[in-house]
This record gives sequence, C-alpha cells and structure tokens, in this order.
Amino acid sequence: MRWLEHLGHFAHFALQALAAVPRALVRPRETCVQLYEMLIGVLPLGIVAGLAVGAVVWMHLRGTVATFGGPEAVRVLPRALALAVVLEFAPLTAGLMVAGRSGASLGAELGSMRLTEQIDALEVLGLSPIRALVAPRVLACMLALPLLTVFIAYLGILSGFLAEVASGGNLTWTQYHTACVHDLTLAKVLPATLKTVAFGYLIGVTGCFFGMQATGGTEGVGRAATRSVVVSIFLVLVANVVLVKVIQVSGI
Repeated sequence: MRWLEHLGHFAHFALQALAAVPRALVRPRETCVQLYEMLIGVLPLGIVAGLAVGAVVWMHLRGTVATFGGPEAVRVLPRALALAVVLEFAPLTAGLMVAGRSGASLGAELGSMRLTEQIDALEVLGLSPIRALVAPRVLACMLALPLLTVFIAYLGILSGFLAEVASGGNLTWTQYHTACVHDLTLAKVLPATLKTVAFGYLIGVTGCFFGMQATGGTEGVGRAATRSVVVSIFLVLVANVVLVKVIQVSGI
C-alpha cells in the first residue's frame, strides 16, 4: 500500500505547485532563465526530430499512396502529413523530448539542492521551496512545450517537402504549402498545441517532486533523475491519450 501513500504525496505536491504557478509570474527573471535553459538544451534534438519525423512519414506513405491511388493521389498526401505532424507527432515528440532531457535535469538539480541542504536553508529562512524553486520551473516547462511543438511542426512539414524533392517528385512548394494548410484550421491546431501545456505541467511537477524527495547521497540524485524521466514519459503518454479523447468528445 506504500504506492498509494506515494501517490497521495505526489498529488498533494502537484496541487501545491499548481497553486504556486501564478505567483511565478511575479518572478519573471527566474522563469525566463529556466525557460531559456530548457529551450536551448532541447533545441538541437528538436531540430533533428522535426526534420526526421516529416521526412520519414513522407517516405513511408508516398510509395504506398502512389501504388494504390495513382500519381494524382500524391497531391493529397501533404494534407495527411500536415494533420499527422501538427495534431499528434509534434506535440508527442516535444513532450517526450522535454521529459527525457528536462525531467532528468530537474530531478538531478533539485536532488542536489536537497542533499546539500539548500532547500532546508530556504525553509529555515521562512521561504517556501514550492514558490521559490518549483513554481518557476513548472511554469517554464508549461511555456516551453507549446513553443517547441510549433517549431517541430514547422520543421516536420518542411522536411516532408524536402523528401518529395529528393525523391524526384513533381509537387512545387506552392502546391505543397497550399495542400498542407488546407485542413489546418485554428479549431484543430489550437487544442493539439495547448494540450502540451498539460504535458509541461506534468513534467515539471514530476521532476521537481522526485528531486525534492532525493536521499542517499550521489546515488540518490541519480535515482531521482531516473525516476523523473520514467514517470514523466509515462504521464505524458497517458495524458496524451486522455486529452485526445477529451478533445474528440468535446468536439473542440
């Protein structure tokens, strides 16, 4: 039954962090520093992921579509690629990358602060670690995910066109771009992008929670980082399924 106890502690911590996030808006400097570090840290991987996702999906689908639908069917493929990348691949890829990179960083950073008694010092001074340390990091995660999602989506769409050119296709950029934006309405794009705010919240809370629970010296910091990554990825995958269903049911 200890897992229920841990779940209760995590839920309580998550609610405290959520309540403290608005207070982080009055500390923009700390939030901006965390946001900058998150985006710069994950940007190289985001570039590679965005280019790879669009190109691989295009290469897989182009031959199949041309075989069963004929050459003219390829003109419809950009619409399918744009919807797949913008609505699912980009948000999920961004969530998993930040969970892997920033989740470990948050767990290790706060774990080190816990073991070196920096967090205890804040409490002795009458300062709340939730407000001073956790809230800016959680808010930075919530802001970083949508920005990274848009960046990956643009790269994914662009790499699809580059794959078409490399394969000797006949689609021009104007034809490709027009087909891509044909079905990308605000009602579809906005919910898919904003769901990554929930991913960012879960990643930030998870990393900070396990970091602040770290014990046992340097091995404890390693365990905190590992648990942060594993649990963050699990929560992102589960939240993605739930949010997609909620969006479909609500008709957003």
